Amino acid sequence: MASGIALEASRVPAMCAASRAVILRTMSSTTEGRPRGLVRHLPNALTCLRLAAIPVFVWLLATSDDGQSVAAAIVFGIAAVTDWLDGRLARRYGVQSRFGRLVDPLADRILIGSALVLLWYHDRVPLWAVVLIFARDLVLISGLAAAADRGYELSVIYLGKAATFVLMAALWLIMVTPPSADWPLVMLYVGIGLSLTAGIVYLITVPRAVRAARGGEGPSRAS
Repeated sequence: MASGIALEASRVPAMCAASRAVILRTMSSTTEGRPRGLVRHLPNALTCLRLAAIPVFVWLLATSDDGQSVAAAIVFGIAAVTDWLDGRLARRYGVQSRFGRLVDPLADRILIGSALVLLWYHDRVPLWAVVLIFARDLVLISGLAAAADRGYELSVIYLGKAATFVLMAALWLIMVTPPSADWPLVMLYVGIGLSLTAGIVYLITVPRAVRAARGGEGPSRAS
């Protein structure tokens, strides 16, 4: 059922290898308003950079005391910034790709999920928060796999992006504050609420779009 996603996942190493050198190249070079060959790969290169940063982040946070680590927070923050930057560049240069639409949110889920599990391990976040986020992601990934097999491509909505931003900000704050600080958890709970709401919107939108695609309107995307 997940053949579409599996095919794209198999291309991730090749795409990352091809775009690795783009990080070292200038972003401003264009020809008649259109990006040059290397520039158009920059969003995917940033996504690959975020994936590469995750093992470093995991090691730093896992070996920290009580889940407080400025070093882990710096790596996490840089990875979070690439999430914003790759989408902005893709829209600016008009180089959105199927690879980016699938792998970019997947990298976000892995980054956030890793942070949640490790902060739970350090007794910084409650177990129910981890379970809710993982359950939400599991449902959406399953739905995306089923929809992709029927010609539907899921587009990120602004509510989902807002939820991701709030979750990342909350997790970053938890990493840089001592265990006695409870106020970052308030932001985390707000992010979880936004994330669940966005998930409900997806669950309502996707079946409707799939029915429209099966009705002969061709592949569709959420607005």
